[in-house]
Amino acid sequence: MPVHPQARAVLDQLAALPDFSTLEPPVARQLAAVPGPPGEAVSRVEDREIPGPGGPVPVRIYTPDGTGPFAALVFFHGGGFVICDLDTHDGVCRALTNAAGCVVVSVGYRLAPEHKFPAAPEDCYAATRWVADRATEIGVDPGRLAVAGDSAGGNLAAVVALMARDRGGPALRYQLLVYPVTHRDFDTPSYRENAEGLLLTRNMMRWFWRHYLERDSDGERPYASPLRAEDLSGLPPAHVITAEFDPLRDEGEAYAARLRDAGIDTTHARYDGMIHGFFGMGETIDAAREAVADAASRLRAVLDA
Repeated sequence: MPVHPQARAVLDQLAALPDFSTLEPPVARQLAAVPGPPGEAVSRVEDREIPGPGGPVPVRIYTPDGTGPFAALVFFHGGGFVICDLDTHDGVCRALTNAAGCVVVSVGYRLAPEHKFPAAPEDCYAATRWVADRATEIGVDPGRLAVAGDSAGGNLAAVVALMARDRGGPALRYQLLVYPVTHRDFDTPSYRENAEGLLLTRNMMRWFWRHYLERDSDGERPYASPLRAEDLSGLPPAHVITAEFDPLRDEGEAYAARLRDAGIDTTHARYDGMIHGFFGMGETIDAAREAVADAASRLRAVLDA
């Protein structure tokens, strides 16, 4: 099917923006920092700083209505490891808090190129450990913990799941991977089909990876490209979301297939007609609201079991 008319309208609105691959990171961050519409009201929002391996890590803690302890979702924002922050993903975190009925802890990990790989995954892992260790303080049940993220954040969620397995915890119940980056490979069919004109371009992804990695060979390391991990057994159940018109479609679907082959309970949903980034566009795209509602329902089913 063609690009959905609602997604096409978004592309038309953003057509005047320059390709980020032509910009320096500080300029790209300014362009990406445009605030979205006000998000849903939640019972409580708290900004904090927590200890991290390279200094304090900002987190934003969203608490739903009700009486805890709640399940917890540690969320890692997208942005190619270079752009975006807690504010750019505030709306989607609020929506997940309400729909899943869980505490969402959004993590402001260190960005590249100032902080190269593995700074971001180490920050995200440290934040996940902090949530588990300080669960009582923030009204969370440490036995009901999940990770999630979109795009680069989906990469970080997958990598944190690998780290938690490899490093002896914390125990994770679920991983929600929204069009995740899983491999530094720019020659998949979806990269060739969707290289230009669909919000995320192949040149932009080359630019993101160039800033993220100290050297190209780091892209073969499993904590950078989880699709390169030799063994995916022992990981938590997963739900993987992909979009038809997204350069990252094939690597996300390949990761879902690898998880299933490793015996991990894995579901996958491809949203036809959709573009990269649609999950956070609930104000304008019906499929975004449907995807958030479906993901939240799956989270509830696992975390409340």
